[in-house]
Amino acid sequence: MPLHLHNTATRSKDPFEPLTPGLVKMYCCGPTVYHFAHIGNLRTYVFEDLLRRTLEFSGYEVRHVVNITDVGHLTSDADTGEDKMEKGARREGKSAWEIAEYYTRAFQKDWKALNLLEPTEWPRATNHIGEQIALIEELKAKGYTYSIPGDGIYFDTAKFPRYADFARLDIEGLQAGARVAVTEGKKSPTDFALWKFSTPEVQRQMEWESPWGKGFPGWHIECSAMAMNILGETLDIHCGGADHIRVHHTNEIAQSEAATGKTFARFWLHGGWLLEAPDDGADGGKGGKGGGKMSKSSGEFVTLDVLIQQGYSPMDYRYFCLTAHYRNYLNFSHAGLDSARDSLRNLRKRTDALIGKSVPVRSDKGQEWQSRFLEAVNDDLNFPQALGILNLMLKDADVLDGEKATLVAEWDALLGLGLTVAEKSEIPDLPGDLTPLLAERADARKRKDWARSDALRDQFRARGFVLKDNPDGSVGWEKVSA
Repeated sequence: MPLHLHNTATRSKDPFEPLTPGLVKMYCCGPTVYHFAHIGNLRTYVFEDLLRRTLEFSGYEVRHVVNITDVGHLTSDADTGEDKMEKGARREGKSAWEIAEYYTRAFQKDWKALNLLEPTEWPRATNHIGEQIALIEELKAKGYTYSIPGDGIYFDTAKFPRYADFARLDIEGLQAGARVAVTEGKKSPTDFALWKFSTPEVQRQMEWESPWGKGFPGWHIECSAMAMNILGETLDIHCGGADHIRVHHTNEIAQSEAATGKTFARFWLHGGWLLEAPDDGADGGKGGKGGGKMSKSSGEFVTLDVLIQQGYSPMDYRYFCLTAHYRNYLNFSHAGLDSARDSLRNLRKRTDALIGKSVPVRSDKGQEWQSRFLEAVNDDLNFPQALGILNLMLKDADVLDGEKATLVAEWDALLGLGLTVAEKSEIPDLPGDLTPLLAERADARKRKDWARSDALRDQFRARGFVLKDNPDGSVGWEKVSA
């Protein structure tokens, strides 16, 4: 079947074809680099990588842009609060520029660890201030803006009749429930800042001269300016997390289409939230909504480095993401991640034995599996189903090992799990005083005393050993830097 993608703009699965034959222009909202990315953020980038791989597998060239937001993202979507970059600088006693560079590098390290394909470009908001000012000037010339003295330049959403359409907003309800204290001077609660003025009482590290005075851009204008500057006025695909639909992407559409009079993006794809399970291990990472959305605002979040320190590999987490459809909620728990790790290890045992045995897929059964896998992927990136098809194919005695090897290599170009390279398994000797703790930890896990189990695992980590629990109940370990 041809590729069908769920388009947020239409709320339906639509057949995908790019505007320019053979070329896909795709923009993905990138990180605000004031802190580490948490694994909920990274889940969105895994889904976008699966999309990129699927498009390229379908024969398209993909111009893939992921921006770096290094200024202008306030702590509230209502254009109030502190710039997150300035907040991060104050938290760590560094300059905002140092914070941006440090966390950009940290993010790109996670990107590579998860085997995500490198974007065509990584534009930074601070390198595109001129384009943002020019876009605001265009909106101003067309009558879409107004100024709030001492605050900033705002977009007047009432002058864009389609503003509510994308997110199906109840504008009248929002206006009725608006609090006067949100931002004094706003004509409507949905109006948003295009440019914020610097104020004498607040010392900023990042500010620029503009036709309206010294200040800094709003978060939303950055993405529109960078996307259109690099990819043109109409994108084929725009991606992001589901939390961007109501405000950020709605505002991007309004300002972009008001400026150009053209459709900003033909397809909008959004990834579902990663939720923190209320009782870690209680549901194995499956089930309903569970806990709340993982976020940095709570001050407690899980990073990829934390998972690595706990004995998981980045590919364990990538596999975990593949177990749920990208548009659905996914509950995070260590029990769920354990299950994903076990499944990946079992999968590798079968695929490692096939390396170097590839032959062309000519049998009817092999071609049938090939079609089933690609049908699942082309049905709005149904990778959970595709994973199930992979495992069933590997168990099919009617398919030659050589054909299985070829199918694994072909499908792993989409899955990105590194199944065509054998995994090394060198287990170093444990110091004698640590060996008895293995039995104690096994007993704690049997009693579901996760706190004690984690404490014992941390003792191994402090000595430079990361424990790995095997599907058969045994425990392995790797030597790492203490």
